[in-house]
Amino acid sequence: MKGSMKTLKVLAIILLGMTAAMNLLGGAGTFCAAFSNNVGYRMAFKAIMDYRWIYQIVMVTTILTGIAGVMALVNLIKGKPGVYRFTMNVLIIGTLLGGTQFFASMILRGKATPANVKFFINLATLVFFLILRLPGLKDKVDFSQPMEKSEKNSAAGLVSILVGITTLTIFAWAGPSHTFFGENWVFVFEWPLVVIGTVLIVGGFLTVLRAMINIFSEQVTTQEHKI
Repeated sequence: MKGSMKTLKVLAIILLGMTAAMNLLGGAGTFCAAFSNNVGYRMAFKAIMDYRWIYQIVMVTTILTGIAGVMALVNLIKGKPGVYRFTMNVLIIGTLLGGTQFFASMILRGKATPANVKFFINLATLVFFLILRLPGLKDKVDFSQPMEKSEKNSAAGLVSILVGITTLTIFAWAGPSHTFFGENWVFVFEWPLVVIGTVLIVGGFLTVLRAMINIFSEQVTTQEHKI
C-alpha cells in the first residue's frame, strides 16, 4: 500500500509538471492572437479582432498561472505545508482560463488547438488532485511531507523528460491550427523550443539515471551490512 501511495504522489507531480508547462507554452503561444499587429497575423485572426481583449487577458494570466504552477511543483516535491491548497487554487484558475480560451476559439475561429489540450490537461490534473482527497486516500497521500531524495530526483527527472518531449513535439501537435498561407508559424520559435526541449530531456535523463544509481548503491550497501 505504501508503494502505491508513493506512485500516486509521483503521478500527481508529473501531471502538475505537464500542466504548468502547457500553461507556460500555451500562454506564450497566445501572443500572436492577442497582441501581434503584423498584417499576416491580422488576416489569419481577423475573426477575433473585436475580441482580442479576451486573449490578452488570458495570455497574461495563463503565463502567471504557469509560473505559479512551477512554484507549486517545487513545493510539492519538497513537501511544504499548505501546498495542496495552493496547488488546487492554481489548477482551478488554470482550468477556468483554459476553458475560456478553448470555448472562445471554438466559437470565433472554429478550432482551438492547442487551447483544447491546455484546457483538458488542466481539467484532468484538477480531477486527479480531487480524487486524492477522497476517503481512504486523503490521509495516506500527504503532500506536506518531504519525499526521499531518490524519489525527488526520479519525479523531477520524469517531469523534465515529459515536458521536454512536449516542447520538442509542439511543431506537430500545434502546427495544424497555426499554419497560415502554407506556413507553420510555430517555427518562429524553433530554436528556443528546440534548445529548451533538448536541455530538459537530457537533464531529466541524467537526473533519473543518477537517482537509479543512488538507489542501487543504497541497496548494495544495505546488503553488505546484513552480510
